[in-house]
Amino acid sequence: MQRIITTEKVPIKLWLDDIEEGALAQARNLANLPFVFKHIAIMPDAHQGFGMPIGGVMATRDVIVPNAVGVDIGCGMCAVKTSLKTIEKSALHNVLNGIKKKIPVGFRHHEKKQAEKRLPKPTTKLPVIKKQYSSALKQIGTLGGGNHFIEIQQGSDGFVWLMVHSGSRNVGYQVANHYNKLAVQLNAKQGAPIPKKWGLAFLPLDSDLGQTYKAEMEYCVAFALANRCLMMDRIKNVVSAIFKDVLYCRMINIAHNYAALEKHFGHKVMVHRKGATQARAGQLGIIPGSQGAASYIVKGLGNPESFESCSHGAGRKMGRKQAQRQLNLAKEQQRLEEMGVIHSVYRKKDLDEAAGAYKDIASVMANQTDLVEIAVELRPLAVIKG
Repeated sequence: MQRIITTEKVPIKLWLDDIEEGALAQARNLANLPFVFKHIAIMPDAHQGFGMPIGGVMATRDVIVPNAVGVDIGCGMCAVKTSLKTIEKSALHNVLNGIKKKIPVGFRHHEKKQAEKRLPKPTTKLPVIKKQYSSALKQIGTLGGGNHFIEIQQGSDGFVWLMVHSGSRNVGYQVANHYNKLAVQLNAKQGAPIPKKWGLAFLPLDSDLGQTYKAEMEYCVAFALANRCLMMDRIKNVVSAIFKDVLYCRMINIAHNYAALEKHFGHKVMVHRKGATQARAGQLGIIPGSQGAASYIVKGLGNPESFESCSHGAGRKMGRKQAQRQLNLAKEQQRLEEMGVIHSVYRKKDLDEAAGAYKDIASVMANQTDLVEIAVELRPLAVIKG
C-alpha cells in the first residue's frame, strides 16, 4: 500500500501514488456513501471511470450499486498454457488468420445462434436477460472492441500461452443501464442522501429490485465466462489444426467487473470490484499488460486490506481521444515491431489501444507486491484487437 487518505467518512487505501484527480474525486465520493463498509481500496492501475474509478474495490452493507459494477458485467480474463515451447512467425500468422475466421471482433456478431447448451435459458425472473436471450446466442463467442483482445504469448516457464480478454457484450450493457436507471428513480423517490451527479445510485439488497439486479448481474457474469470459454475452445481448435500433438492445461479464469457477497473483517458484505480482480491466498489470477507489454499469471496473497483484491491490468494513463491526438503512430508501431510482436496498431485511430496509452505494467506490479506474487511472466507474440 502506498498511502491512506483519512479525511473522508471512511479511509481510502491506495496502492498507487499518482492517481489522477478525477479518479481521486470519485474515490472520495465512495468513501462518503452512507452504506460503505470499513474503507475503500484503490488498485495500482486505477483511473477515472463512470461513478466509480476503474481499479476500485468497495464493500457495502445491505445495498448493491450498479455503476460500481459497470456496463461490461463479468468482463475478465482467461488463459491457457499449451505444450508448445516455441511458435514460428509463419505459424503465428496462420493461427491469427484461423482465429479471425472463427471469432467475430468489434461490433460484429455471429450470423447464426451459437452454443445454446452453454447458456441456461432465462426465466421470467430475469426480464432483461429474457428479452436479450435470442441476441445473446449470436453474441456468445465474440470478442467485442475497446481493450478486449486475444493474444498468443511466450511464458517465462518456457511454454506458449493463449489469452482472451472479453466480457458480456451487449447483454451486460443492457442489464447495467436498465438497473442504474431504476436505481436513480428509486433513490430520487425515497430522497436518498447521495448527489445524483456522483452516478452511484443504489438498490437495497432486501428489495425485489435489488435481488432481480443481482440475479441478472450473476447471469451476465456466467455469460461472459461462457463467451470466453467458447472463444478459447475455438482458438485451441485452430492451434490444434496446425500443431497436431499440442496439449492444453486447465484454463485459468478471473472476472474483474462484478459484485459478490463475501466475508471480510468478520462481516458478510457486498464486495464491488470494478476493474479489479479477486486475489485470495493461493488463488491463480491474470494481470494483462497493454498491447506490446508483458502480462502475468499471479498467485493471490489474500491481503485483507484490499478485500483480497488486486489490479486487473496496467490501467490507462490517457483517454482514448487523447491517445489518438498525442501518440505518434510511427513510434508506437516501431516499438511493437522491435519487440517482434504481430500487432493491431495500423491507423491513427488504433492509438487508443497502443502501449503508450497505458501505465507501465512493471510499475503497477511493483506497487502490489503485498497483493500478489508473480507465477509466470508472459511476453506478447501476436495480438488480435477489436
